[in-house]
Amino acid sequence: MKLDRTDRRILQAMQSNARISNLELADTVGLSPTPCSRRVKRLEQSGIIRAHVTLLNQAMLGLKLTAYIGISMDRHTPDRFEAFEAEVALYNEVMECSVVTGQSSDYLLRAVVPDMEYYEKFLLGKLTRI
Repeated sequence: MKLDRTDRRILQAMQSNARISNLELADTVGLSPTPCSRRVKRLEQSGIIRAHVTLLNQAMLGLKLTAYIGISMDRHTPDRFEAFEAEVALYNEVMECSVVTGQSSDYLLRAVVPDMEYYEKFLLGKLTRI
């Protein structure tokens, strides 16, 4: 799908505020509400807009430690990678799981946990058992 300048402005405004009303969005990008709504729907249907999310204040939820964890796989097969990704997706502590290259690791995980004690339990009790 080809994006024009107005589409890009819509995306920029929605990334800044996913809860923006269609009326405010239309005003921001210089469209009337109906064409603006149609464009947003088209961006959603095309998959460019995948979801509308709420970002949480992790510290206020007691999640005060962010850990970046390098993971090296024991076997480099598609099945092994798929199994690892499926298992990691089940862990609420893992916010991101990225494949990396040119490093000593195969994956880089971003996990958030309450404290170092919890991190150790998570690392030893869950991650090392995959």
